[in-house]
Amino acid sequence: MSLKYALEITERSGTMKLRQIYELAVQCGIDADPRGRKAVEAELKKAKKCYDELKKDEKEDFDKESLRNPYADTRILNGNGNENVKRILAGIDMEVGEMLLAHILNQKGKGKIDLVLAHHPEGRALAGLYSVMKMQEDIFQKFGVPINIAEGLMAKRIGEVERGVAPINHTRSEDAAKLLGIPFACFHTVADNHVESYLQNLFDRKKPETLGEIVKLLNEIPEYKGAIKHSTGPKIFVGSPEKKAGKIFVNMTGGTEPAKEIYEKLSNNGVGTMVEMHISEDIKKEAEKANINVVVATHIASDTLGLNLLLDKIEKKGKLEVIPCSGFRRIRRK
Repeated sequence: MSLKYALEITERSGTMKLRQIYELAVQCGIDADPRGRKAVEAELKKAKKCYDELKKDEKEDFDKESLRNPYADTRILNGNGNENVKRILAGIDMEVGEMLLAHILNQKGKGKIDLVLAHHPEGRALAGLYSVMKMQEDIFQKFGVPINIAEGLMAKRIGEVERGVAPINHTRSEDAAKLLGIPFACFHTVADNHVESYLQNLFDRKKPETLGEIVKLLNEIPEYKGAIKHSTGPKIFVGSPEKKAGKIFVNMTGGTEPAKEIYEKLSNNGVGTMVEMHISEDIKKEAEKANINVVVATHIASDTLGLNLLLDKIEKKGKLEVIPCSGFRRIRRK
């Protein structure tokens, strides 16, 4: 389904169904993908070819949703898609506690919660998080890293994440949603694509010369400005305010942190500063060794910005009320 067609559906109907919101989010996510729509559509064609070549019994276990949605961490987790949605309880982490919160709000009669929307993946979307990470290989190639090197380094890291999420009790929140009869969805990479593209375009346009200027630009964005009040505003993790930024790479999508060895390769290909949501100590050390500056815009504020940009597009096409919770703050843009 094209973005134009998804928009036409919502405009004609006047109200939005869960499936329409989900499909619109996917199409908006593809449009904001740093790789470009053509690259994503080529990936979907490859998935269709692989599916067509499977045996009949293998097709039964195939995730058919991946034929139209390239982001395994973005899914409807509870609901058939036909539910009418007017009121959304949205947050960064929506787990069993937030499901109970939605249930209590419904019992108090303050307006029915039609959908619980999480940013971070839950259920089968969390189990499939590692598969989204392959998109990072193409993004690194755009910043000068040969694709064979990007694929080689990321293969090991993707395996680590796959093994890391495997033992998690994935379905707790999903099970709670089903028992309480609450539609549930998570929009992860589709939102992260928006924050990465938004900030990369900002820095490409404004061309900040120093790390201090990068932080200043971030602090002018409402989501980051609000984070300062909670002592979680943007910070320089590697470098100092007066250091030259050089070529800036905003690294905020593709599941989770990349292979730490990629920082040396990016440095060798001219990247001077990374703007991240968060970094581990191991990656910080690798960035220091590679002489790459690192500005951490902070995790939850970055997630909030991405989800806000996505919801702005969705709300233009449907009458929705979004109730923020779990670290999320709804900030609208014209």
